[in-house]
Amino acid sequence: MNLFDIPEQLPEQELTEILLTGKTRIERIVSNGQTSGWYDQSEDEWVCVLQGIGELTYADGSKQRLHAGDTAYLPAHCRHRVSYTSKPCVWLCVFRQEE
Repeated sequence: MNLFDIPEQLPEQELTEILLTGKTRIERIVSNGQTSGWYDQSEDEWVCVLQGIGELTYADGSKQRLHAGDTAYLPAHCRHRVSYTSKPCVWLCVFRQEE
């Protein structure tokens, strides 16, 4: 698998591929303009934008725009949402269960 390979025809929903499972889960997500509702996850999450642009909005109203190579750490229960993604935007996400 190549993390930068993107299908020519992307589905209407984000494309999520699980690369590793266990106490630590790694996913590659390909967004194509999608946004999300609010997340309040029970696990820590570290994200990296590999290609494109993604934007996170936090419960306090602040926003963080991520370009290729930028990362963000979202501790468990950090209320956030994806408020913008470019077409396409490739994310690498690492999730870790609380101890």
